[in-house]
Amino acid sequence: MLEVKKKDNESFESLIRRFTKKTIQSGKILQAKKVRFHTGKSSRREQKETALRRIDMTDKIDYLKRVGKLDDFFNRRYNK
Repeated sequence: MLEVKKKDNESFESLIRRFTKKTIQSGKILQAKKVRFHTGKSSRREQKETALRRIDMTDKIDYLKRVGKLDDFFNRRYNK
């Protein structure tokens, strides 16, 4: 944990400046950014389910393109 104590006759701005400099040097911000959006590996079952869902959706979109009803599908789905 980082700790910065105020020195005698030090302004609040310089205290904040020293704190931010120490946090950058410690690498805590970089570590937090790396961890923030990290998602763990999904199981094989989840991978198969998402792959099947993608294939099903692309087949459905291809069919609607051929039939000529693709615009109706997207309007109904995204403009509820």
